[in-house]
Amino acid sequence: MSAPPEITEEEALDRALALLDAARRAGARRLLGIAGAPGAGKSTLTAQLAAQLPPGSCAVVPMDGFHLADIALERLGRAGRKGAPDTFDAAGYAALLQRLRTARSQDPAVWAPMFERELEQPIAGAIEVPGEASLVITEGNYLLDPCGGFAPVRGLLDACWYVETEDALRRERLIARHERFGKSPAQARDWVLGPDEDNARRVAGTRSRADAVVVLSRP
Repeated sequence: MSAPPEITEEEALDRALALLDAARRAGARRLLGIAGAPGAGKSTLTAQLAAQLPPGSCAVVPMDGFHLADIALERLGRAGRKGAPDTFDAAGYAALLQRLRTARSQDPAVWAPMFERELEQPIAGAIEVPGEASLVITEGNYLLDPCGGFAPVRGLLDACWYVETEDALRRERLIARHERFGKSPAQARDWVLGPDEDNARRVAGTRSRADAVVVLSRP
């Protein structure tokens, strides 16, 4: 398999606009995936794209809304590696993507869950996807993962890009994020170099399955 081409953030916007145009001409919604390792900048790129697309034309549905709640992770013995593939309701996420693909403009809004970072918990029915949203952007770590419950996801996306940022900056951002949401500096560093790094290595192995790689510039 040949390596996916690298594109700039400006080229990413052009491609998103092309997907939106194709959706409108066909009268059928398009789904765009944004994948990448923890801290790579998936949410940042997604927000930039959504802000530059015509108002009302796009909805954003993050994969993180399908985190299992902490109470479930404790019961399953997986709380110590929260963020790994089996700490998500992957089948539920794939089912939502399928529903979003087949919904039409005249259909009622679809409601998706979100992940509330202040609580570190998923919240059901928090994101409205109106029928008139011709493009749905979904972002998350495992959109390109060929194994387990996430395996169907790639086939449900009309395009999927891999976001890449230099590892030192990515880890720096992650440590700051964990500290911002309650971990001590030592706890944040241990988590980033432990569970987060394990997940990052797995995600990096899916890079070749992307349609393009968006290399984000250092702020």
